[in-house]
Amino acid sequence: MTTEQTAPAAPRPPRSDVPILEARNISKYFGRVVALKDVSLSVKAGEVNCLLGDNGAGKSSLIKCLSGVHRPDEGEMLMDGEPVTFASPRDAQARGIATVFQDLAVLPLMSVSRNFFLGNEPTKGFGPFRRFDMALADRTAHDQMKEIGIDVRETAQLVGTMSGGERQTLAIARAEYFGARVLILDEPTSALGVKQAAIVLRHIVRARARGLAVIFITHNVQHALPVGDTFTILSHGRSAGVFKRGAVSLDQLLGLMGGGQELHDLSRELEELQAAGVGSAADPGDSATAGPV
Repeated sequence: MTTEQTAPAAPRPPRSDVPILEARNISKYFGRVVALKDVSLSVKAGEVNCLLGDNGAGKSSLIKCLSGVHRPDEGEMLMDGEPVTFASPRDAQARGIATVFQDLAVLPLMSVSRNFFLGNEPTKGFGPFRRFDMALADRTAHDQMKEIGIDVRETAQLVGTMSGGERQTLAIARAEYFGARVLILDEPTSALGVKQAAIVLRHIVRARARGLAVIFITHNVQHALPVGDTFTILSHGRSAGVFKRGAVSLDQLLGLMGGGQELHDLSRELEELQAAGVGSAADPGDSATAGPV
């Protein structure tokens, strides 16, 4: 007798005009520290909502509320228009919310197929003879990775030998396979080079085309603009606005994030230093200290 584990059946999709996931006036406090105050966010099927903000803006606190790690102190959460409360990350995951954090939860010294089914291993046999179905795991992992543009040469390959972009894509593909309706991606391109970041950004676009709701958390506006449909800005734990694609420019987004003035001041300071000859080849301070090697 043989039994095989398959991916959970996808739930019936909601009406397209109703957000799959919505947070209304969320506030979160840690003692006297106000991490979030009256922050709202929503995402629909087939939409990418880019959550933008500088370090310390409250992005991490918000996604932990969305994914069931924290319970909001004020406000409410809704799925398909109905109020919900997440008791734990596992509860949120069971409802179709998959969060891919920066640490990815992949094990570098395990194979691609082992990582793909980590914690949800397919088995065959029955009773005390039940065992890991390696053939099914290898075949499924290979097919799912290929479907999203990563042609794994060998599913026995250790994940530690993959590029950063491929690891991110593996974690995202795993979440999608196990029934995710909402993908929350926590700074997936922050530590990647241009080519590796492109792999992840292309997959975000593909996920949107398949009808998933995607929340893309980043502080890199240049990565957000090409893929985002909606831009939610956080600054110091509060909402700085929600904008649709085409309604806001890169410079405006930087300013709303709180980095526009700092960049302007830095640019002016560097121009003044350059005009004064500081750090240039003609700087007398350099020639005075120069000596034979």
